[in-house]
Amino acid sequence: MNDPSFAHFRKGLYGLVCAFGLAVTAQAQALLPAVQQAERAVLQAQDAFADQYAPDLIEAARQGLIEAQALGASRSRSDQRKAEALALRVAADADLARARSEEAKAEAGLTQRRQEIAELRRQLGKTGQEGGR
Repeated sequence: MNDPSFAHFRKGLYGLVCAFGLAVTAQAQALLPAVQQAERAVLQAQDAFADQYAPDLIEAARQGLIEAQALGASRSRSDQRKAEALALRVAADADLARARSEEAKAEAGLTQRRQEIAELRRQLGKTGQEGGR
């Protein structure tokens, strides 16, 4: 009369599927920190206008990031190790692009300030010559 229902199996099956999904997600996220760091580095380089000041470096970093993301999605351990190494290299390239961009902006600002100083000196020189007459 009280035969066990198959509904009990369904609850267990749902639990097993959820646990498996979480395990797969956890496995995929094991690599995420290196790839996330590379993503942040590329975004920071873009924010520093690396496209204008270091276009080759930022483009190489973008391409490397795409490859690292693809390798990171693989279930193969060797691909994941390659993805982590590539992500570290991408982060370094993006950081270098950002640094070169910031250096170029600083140099441009310095050149502009020097031109302003030279112009002010010329103006002061003219004023000094007129006042000395």
